[in-house]
Amino acid sequence: MTKKLAVLGSTGSIGVQALEAAERNGIKITALAAGRNIKTLEEQARRYKPETVSVFDAAAAKDLAVRLADTGIKVLSGEKGVCEAAQSCCDTVLNAVVGIAGLVPTLAAIDAGKTLALANKETLVAGGEIVNRRIKEKGVRLLPVDSEHSAIFQSLQGAPEGSLKKILLTASGGPFYGKTRKELENVTVDQALKHPNWSMGAKITVDSATLMNKGLEVIEAVRLFGVSPDDIEVLIHRQSIVHSGVELSDGAVIAQLGTPDMRLPIQYALTYPERADNAFGRLSLTDIGTLTFEKPDTETFRCLPLCIEAVKRGGLLPAAVNGAGEEAVGLFLAGKIKFLEIAELAEKSLCAVHNKKDITLEDVLYADNEARRLVRESIN
Repeated sequence: MTKKLAVLGSTGSIGVQALEAAERNGIKITALAAGRNIKTLEEQARRYKPETVSVFDAAAAKDLAVRLADTGIKVLSGEKGVCEAAQSCCDTVLNAVVGIAGLVPTLAAIDAGKTLALANKETLVAGGEIVNRRIKEKGVRLLPVDSEHSAIFQSLQGAPEGSLKKILLTASGGPFYGKTRKELENVTVDQALKHPNWSMGAKITVDSATLMNKGLEVIEAVRLFGVSPDDIEVLIHRQSIVHSGVELSDGAVIAQLGTPDMRLPIQYALTYPERADNAFGRLSLTDIGTLTFEKPDTETFRCLPLCIEAVKRGGLLPAAVNGAGEEAVGLFLAGKIKFLEIAELAEKSLCAVHNKKDITLEDVLYADNEARRLVRESIN
């Protein structure tokens, strides 16, 4: 079980809940890192009294240093500062940074021999081959925080090695479940941000609406569990009660069920292999009544098959589809493109980025930047 914790992305939804879980379970916070939300970060620093805080934005870091001058807390800045926070005096690093920016701090934490509680899916999507190599070299443990991958991880506890036959990856279907392409032509940002079950940040909520999030989770599952994309079945499960599961070699299906509350997988990652008391509500199957499962509409929601194609082809293409999708979502949130153009721009970038095998970190970052550039140029 975690004794000392560094939280990267501490001011976001996952980071805030991780700090609550740590406090509830008596886990010491040694480092915090965030992008530029210094008001919340100052409040967190004063409450949890870490040794170090880091702000990615240099100007914001200077402001925070003035605010915390009376505390003795060390204030760092930039990517280097976030990496130093990841290598601080802790045994576990929870990485909840949004987007590709989480990749380098992930590698820094691994290099320092930390247990990695990973909520930043882009780390494994874009740089999974590199991350897995580094984990093997350093002999560190990676614990998934995403509700779906935590569910798969939990379902595999006690399963004999080599017995995994298929992963059952569930998806809520997002706010536009059942809609046709015609109906999605003019949907608004506000409509895309109204997720039926989960409260999340803007980027991941839009990704859920396009099913890009589920495509990225397919890639993540390939990296985490060493399976082929053909061994992953995506199921639309509107109730978000079955968080995912596995089929074993004898045909047994084991799944993890719970309320749609991220505090459960966050707490499990921090207390693994122990199970701490649940202080935030329990599941009643009789209240739920009915659980349904359907195949996804991959003709309407093109981001899902694009991600599957990317991981099948491998190399730099997962990084490209991730970078293009991230850039396109930013443009959609800014009102510069329409909802359906997110998938269209991601597909264009996937086709245009030059692929290669035996990739390096520099290759991944180049593919990410190239995909983003292609997206920006497509709308100019």
